[in-house]
This record gives sequence, structure tokens and C-alpha cells, in this order.
Amino acid sequence: MVTVVGFYKFIKVKFLKKKKELLNQLLIKNNIRGTIIISKEGINGSISGKLTDIKNILKLLKTIFLLKKFDTLNISKILFQPFHRFRVKIKKELVPMNLSLTTHSKKKTNHIEPKKWNSLIENKNTLLIDARKPFEHAIGTFKNAVNPDINNFRDFPKFLNKLNKSKPIGLFCTGGIRCEKASVYLEKKGFKNIYQLKGGILNYLNKIDQKASLWRGECFVFDNRISVKHGLKVGTYSICSGCRQPVSTNDKKSKKYEEGVSCIKCHDKLTQDQKERFRMRQNQIKLAKESGKKHIFQKEFN
Repeated sequence: MVTVVGFYKFIKVKFLKKKKELLNQLLIKNNIRGTIIISKEGINGSISGKLTDIKNILKLLKTIFLLKKFDTLNISKILFQPFHRFRVKIKKELVPMNLSLTTHSKKKTNHIEPKKWNSLIENKNTLLIDARKPFEHAIGTFKNAVNPDINNFRDFPKFLNKLNKSKPIGLFCTGGIRCEKASVYLEKKGFKNIYQLKGGILNYLNKIDQKASLWRGECFVFDNRISVKHGLKVGTYSICSGCRQPVSTNDKKSKKYEEGVSCIKCHDKLTQDQKERFRMRQNQIKLAKESGKKHIFQKEFN
């Protein structure tokens, strides 16, 4: 069994290069895979490994970054390794929005627990905003949620500037970090009634029973699980090898879908040479499976 953890913390961070080198060593030593992003405004990560190793690395992260606790910590367990490798990245911002966020600029009173979230979004006056990308929104979202239809988060303020300041606003995203930036931006613009789903969709799906849930569909995640359902169980989506976009079970019924080659979104955009290359790659994967060998696209089971 593999433990998967998503976390972030907005806190002032110094000596980024030294911390990156240290994290690289610790991830290797503790057999951890996934991605950790560090910047002057904090740390954000999605990692996986054995439970004992995960507990150890989280303890070490708190020590290194002088944390009492993370702003969000979403934990789930699956049967396979969702990441191929580990990476530690240094970025200017944890979420690119041309807005530096610190512990002092971040409010905590507007974080709504999953159990209270339904009451907020069932209020007809609440403007519910899905702060994720359009393809994530298409896989699943809350009923009546509005998606800005923006692929680059730096453009999100253009959408936010058009909102009505008198309306209560409910923000949500995968783990909550994108909403942290958006809510502070709105506060700086004079908005008063801003609320965000604490821990994001992942926290909601983990804590709210499906019968009481207002979530519809699945939630896209940026690892080999592709999507998750209630209880953070692995979803039904896969990734098209041609365009790297999510593919549903219904998409696979199309004649334009070819495993490892194309899907309905990219079939007509790919050249014949590209398709032939992808077919050769898929054939290598098939041969590796038949011979019992590992390949880079394999979901690794313990």
C-alpha cells in the first residue's frame, strides 16, 4: 500500500537553494516520490511512499521550515505508486498570480469545513467559483459552479475584477492553494464576503459521504491516479498519450480513440508520423507487459 499526501504552507522561506539540496537528499533517503515546490512565500507538495517514510519526511519538513502544522494536509492510500520520480523545484510563487502571499496577508476565518460547505453553496445568493482549469472543471465540479475558462492562472485576476462585490463568493480548487491566492486578491480589491473550501475538493471527497455530497463527477489529480472519487478512491479516467488530456470511459468508445496513440480531442490534430511513433511506443509497452518487464508508463504495485 502506498500513502499519498498533498500539502502546502504559506510561510517566509530563506536559503531556497540550500533547502532544495537538502530536500533532494531527504527524498532519496526516505524513498519518496512526487513533487515539492518551494518559494520565498512557502512550500507546496504532492508526494507518495510507504506510510513510515511519509511520516518521517513530514516531520523533517516541519523541522526544516519551522512549521507547527501545514495549512492543508490531504492523505489517501492506493495500491500503486502514483509518481515515477521525485522533483524539487524553486519557483517565484507557489501559485503564479503576480501576488506574494505571506502568513500575515492570509485570513483564516473564511475557510469553510466540508460539513458546512453544502449550506454555503446551496444559498442562491452565493457565487460559486471553480478556480481550476477548464479541463479539470469538465471532469467534475459542484452543481452551479462557474469556471472562469482560464488556462493560465496569471489571467485569473481579469475574471475576478468583473465580480460583484456585494455577493458572497465561494471559492474551491483541488487542494485549496489556488483559492488562497484568489481570496487574498479579492480582499485587497475590497471584497468582504469571501469563503473557500478548506482543504479543497480532496478534503471534501474524503470527509463527505457520497449520499450527502453535492459534488458531481470526479476530481482530476496531477499524478498517475488521473482522477479520484469519493473516499479518494482511484477514478475512471486515463490520460491520452497523444495530447496528455484526460480520457473518460465514454471517450474510449469513439473511433478516434486508440490506446497509447490518440483520443477524440487530438486524433485530427496529430500527423501520421506522430501516430506511427506513438504506435511504436505502445507496442513496446505491450511487449514489456507480456514479458513481465517494467516500463515508464506502468502503474507499480507492491
